[in-house]
Amino acid sequence: MNIETIWKGWADAEQFSGVFSARGEGGALFEASAGFRNRGEALPNAVDTAFGIASGTKLFTGLTACRLIEAGKLSLTDTLRDILPYDPGQIDKRVTIFHLLTHTSGVGDYLDEESPDAGQAEQALCAKYPVYLWESLSYYLQMITPLAPKFAPGARFGYSNAGYVLLGLAIEAAAGKPYRQAVADAIITPLGLRHTGFYRADALPRNTAYGYLDDGRTNIFSLPVVGGSDGGLYTCAQDLDTLWRALFAGRILGEPMRRAFLAPQVSRGGGRSYGLGVYRLDRSGETAYYAVGGDFGVDFFTVCFPGQGITASALGNTELDTFPLLDAMLQSL
Repeated sequence: MNIETIWKGWADAEQFSGVFSARGEGGALFEASAGFRNRGEALPNAVDTAFGIASGTKLFTGLTACRLIEAGKLSLTDTLRDILPYDPGQIDKRVTIFHLLTHTSGVGDYLDEESPDAGQAEQALCAKYPVYLWESLSYYLQMITPLAPKFAPGARFGYSNAGYVLLGLAIEAAAGKPYRQAVADAIITPLGLRHTGFYRADALPRNTAYGYLDDGRTNIFSLPVVGGSDGGLYTCAQDLDTLWRALFAGRILGEPMRRAFLAPQVSRGGGRSYGLGVYRLDRSGETAYYAVGGDFGVDFFTVCFPGQGITASALGNTELDTFPLLDAMLQSL
């Protein structure tokens, strides 16, 4: 795989603001950084800058849940109603941890990305529930529990932000600590991920990128003030490379649980599937694993090609779509 050729062949490479990094077992293969992490002060993005990754956070949530399953504190067959100390409202009593992990729960979604007007709906939601109040996962329940189910648990794949919020609450109940602390204790601290965390949008640490909307404003009034289990983590390219290599080296999950995490639990067609928190593509006898995220002022993907020992991540701080770049890499398998 010629990473640099794929990068140069991407039509929007010259408009990209962020970091693209591809690394092999011996270090960087190709890296590019462009644009500014802070436009007002003309501070450029660098290869070690941290960015918000939106729904890429679900990779970390899935891994944390699987760690708790491995420790016997959760089970894939546990029902959500048996775990959560909250009124479940209209959530189907049959919804399990497995359904939440695999986006097959069918729970009503406070932020339904299957809807054609998802962007406008998100803006309306933020106007009704000011983003500076979105600090605890329990705050989200008022937006989720009144919603009717979209479909019966297990009926199909239906990408669900609400499902991963509920999964985060299940993690809190099982771990006996706040979700963000559970992720830090299970993943961030043991792996030494030095520039990864749930940073507050109004208190970003140094060398962390602001996200920018198409009109030039930052996204501080468009996203929750601090990320949750369905999105909002910040991280950098090197930390993502460390995460992937730790996963395949058995440093995060033991072999049985790692196999379950990576296995094709739900088919997406065309060789694509979803595991217990990660996408998978099988093509030409090889497999790639990836996570993606996008929101106001955020665009992200990270992918691992274990057969080639390569990881690659694109972390953008505008709304430019990097999926064509990811797709070109996947099609090169």
